[in-house]
Amino acid sequence: MLAKAVPTVPEPDSVRGGLRYEPKWDGFRGIVTVDGDSVEIGSRGAKPLTRYFPELVEAFRAQFGGRGHPVVLDGEVILRSGDPGAERLDWEALSQRIHPAASRIAKLSAETPAQFVAFDLLAADGEELLDLPFDERRSRLDVLSEDISDPLFVTRTTLDVDLAREWLTTFEGAGLDGVVAKPRAKPYEPNKRTMLKVKHHRTADVVAIGYRVHKSGTGVGSLLVGLYGDDGELRQVGGVSAFSDKRRVELVDELDRVVHRDADGRPVTGDGERSRFASGRDTSFVRLEPSLVLEVRYDQMEGDRFRHTVQFERWRPDREAASCRFDQLEVPTAYDLDDVLLSD
Repeated sequence: MLAKAVPTVPEPDSVRGGLRYEPKWDGFRGIVTVDGDSVEIGSRGAKPLTRYFPELVEAFRAQFGGRGHPVVLDGEVILRSGDPGAERLDWEALSQRIHPAASRIAKLSAETPAQFVAFDLLAADGEELLDLPFDERRSRLDVLSEDISDPLFVTRTTLDVDLAREWLTTFEGAGLDGVVAKPRAKPYEPNKRTMLKVKHHRTADVVAIGYRVHKSGTGVGSLLVGLYGDDGELRQVGGVSAFSDKRRVELVDELDRVVHRDADGRPVTGDGERSRFASGRDTSFVRLEPSLVLEVRYDQMEGDRFRHTVQFERWRPDREAASCRFDQLEVPTAYDLDDVLLSD
């Protein structure tokens, strides 16, 4: 079941039957099936994740494997880091867990163990529960999970919209990225955007440092952007994409005057970072002279990079590139992740 983005935390009576609110976890969505000693973890897109998280397989087997009937949970695989009392979600460490080498997986499972936060129950005690209202599924999840322990958790939930709005602000300090509102009376509807999600939205002025050609071979596929640090170094912080066909072509012309060229007038290219999720993808890009400033919309940072792809808002010809620094970014107040996980 998927979520539709909305700009603000909705009122509980905005949906027939009311809404129940949860923190929005920032990890790998996972559907977990436990049937005796058999444990399978599948991603939202049905990709198998089981081999990457042996510590979770062991925990699911120990805590749910002896029930005599399959248990199917919907939730999020997360990983936390930081000093005690100041832990937060760590997306970068979590993404490192997707590795082809079994020895590397075994090493990381011991050094950076993952956790699982359940937020829905799809089958238990010999029953499929998808047709039940969410409130009833949630109640069954609470009963089933009364005795679970770290690394398995159940997400907190509330019917209080004011508390949900407070979570939107405070829990960001622990690395969470918003709030989800779920219709209390609805069944579980796979592939439908029945849930509502509210994420943080901010703007920043950044420098255009390069672009990748669209996979069609025509126009700008993504625009690479950077910010200056205190040391005066310009660092890549993310990318802008989702341009229309027409806009992609227009951008090539708009950027032509700042394309970095060699002595023969040919565009200079660079090789970008490779993703472990798509290691074979072409990451080359056309270098741009760092002079154009644009305003982008983003939700949150992960270290010194934008956590997700950002959205183009407008060009800022009134800004100097050198003024686009990290210190313009809003930094959320720290909040200990344990205070989110270990709810009453």
